[in-house]
Amino acid sequence: FRALPETMLTTDIHCVTRWSKLDTTWSGVSWRDFIEAAGVRFSLDASHLMAHCENNFTTNLPLDVLDDPETMFAWEYEGEPLTPEHGWPLRLLVPKRYFWKSAKWIRGIEFMAGDRPGFWERNGYHMNGEYWREERFGW
Repeated sequence: FRALPETMLTTDIHCVTRWSKLDTTWSGVSWRDFIEAAGVRFSLDASHLMAHCENNFTTNLPLDVLDDPETMFAWEYEGEPLTPEHGWPLRLLVPKRYFWKSAKWIRGIEFMAGDRPGFWERNGYHMNGEYWREERFGW
């Protein structure tokens, strides 16, 4: 990942438990640069991604949400390498969703033809998690 173009982003983060942190700074590789460098060509039926992480954590995201200039794989937070607590070595950062969608400890990604729930979504969190719509819980 470090050989890819580095992107810096300042954005707000919002937790499902109703706290926010404004103007956080992240560095990493943008989703778009990653997809281009990896040579990913999406099939017509690919519509979602499942992020697979340590400890069997997963989260689902629509591909159109990921295709945003602010989405990235982050390795730094506030000018310092990510700590294990915050997702070292790599975290998926999805600023336009609640922070549980910014999956820590990324191990792999799976492209899917349809949507299916990840860990928190199976445990009651909303499938989409858009904070402007307050999509916290799925029930």
